[in-house]
Amino acid sequence: MRALTALTCLIFAMCLRSGHAQTLFLQANGSQDAYTLINDKLVEFDGNAFETSDCSHRDFGPHITQVYDAILRKHVFRFHIHRDEDTDRCVKFDRQRTEIKVYDKSPDWMKATEQSSFAYKWKFKVDQKFQPSKKFTHFFQLKGVGGAYGMPLLTLTARKGPRGQLAKLELRHATHGKARKIRVEKLQPFLGTWLRVNVKATFGSKGKLVIQIKSMNDNHTLMYYENNSLNMWKQDADFIRPKWGIYRSLRDKQSLRDEVIDFADIEIKVKSTMGN
Repeated sequence: MRALTALTCLIFAMCLRSGHAQTLFLQANGSQDAYTLINDKLVEFDGNAFETSDCSHRDFGPHITQVYDAILRKHVFRFHIHRDEDTDRCVKFDRQRTEIKVYDKSPDWMKATEQSSFAYKWKFKVDQKFQPSKKFTHFFQLKGVGGAYGMPLLTLTARKGPRGQLAKLELRHATHGKARKIRVEKLQPFLGTWLRVNVKATFGSKGKLVIQIKSMNDNHTLMYYENNSLNMWKQDADFIRPKWGIYRSLRDKQSLRDEVIDFADIEIKVKSTMGN
């Protein structure tokens, strides 16, 4: 019996060291302050896992709130952004953001390192009348911390089309320099409905990526991309982290409007930290 118990403990310890069975669920509950709830899940010690425009628009209050959604039949997070009032944390004024993130004060297991494999899942809904600009409007980022290149590794980006063309939803990838579009779809089918997103990523110079976005209205796949030989690393990065929300340029401000975007059931799962 003692031998069996010792073996069980050894196996459990090895699983923890290799990064297996680590999962985060971030869900709105309607009874707790949204910022507190987010920090309780994404921050290991003192800090804030949200980046908002509260400082530039204090009269509005928190830019992440909770609302009850009649379709999902539960509370969800609502991300607010205001075209004329908001900035990027009162630091940059040519852009604005309302985002949540994994960062240096998050638990170490949430930070993707080389040869680690992660799964990210979430639901989000963009208003039917949503207006992107000719510049960037990111809903999701995988972004390196440290290293030589600040451009996100991966973004899910809405963009206004050239004159006479429809707006697009772009999956963009960049290891250095300018990002390139690796999948592009018409934006309209993604608007006004709850979307379910699944991302599987193995990080490294010979990495893997699978992303699928489905409409929860009819379970139809709206975007699918798979690549088993994609550079999924940033040179000299300390780690790669996910970000959710809305982050947009103001350099085509006339195309934009005030927006709300709802997020629900955010999940981070580390599948392996040893490439197996």
